[in-house]
Amino acid sequence: MIIQAKVISREISEYMWRAEKTLSTAESCTAGLVASSITTMPGASNYFKGGIVAYVDQLKTQLLDVPAALLEEKGAVSSEVAAAMVKGAIERLQTDYAVAVTGYAGPGGGPEAPVGTIFVAVGSKDDIVVRELTGDDGRDENVARATLTALKMLHEKLENDFPAPKE
Repeated sequence: MIIQAKVISREISEYMWRAEKTLSTAESCTAGLVASSITTMPGASNYFKGGIVAYVDQLKTQLLDVPAALLEEKGAVSSEVAAAMVKGAIERLQTDYAVAVTGYAGPGGGPEAPVGTIFVAVGSKDDIVVRELTGDDGRDENVARATLTALKMLHEKLENDFPAPKE
């Protein structure tokens, strides 16, 4: 996972540099691992502004502006909350793009979803993509899979938004 994450992070870095865009993260169950993976690249401070680890609902509301009513209605582990976390990170950290992860890494699940259910969201203010991950392979593997998925999704988004120049 580490080698693959580094390769993807390098490609993300190239896109961010070329497009002159900024990036932030909003993480729950990955607890900053996505941000850590992004910042392994030298020069990441030129595009990565920071991340918010909001492990509890109270901080999702206070720091990321996720509506309390949305958390109440859909639960913290939902596509809607993941998308709201992206919007909140973009707004609060004033970036062009954000990545968000929320879920149950294990060992237990919650009222709205079983262990291994994780939502990863990536996007800009007006275009957010959310993917649901399922299956429990143990806490470490669930977190690693979510982190790698987040990086891959960000890479795909940047690739679509900023296609490489034709040679």
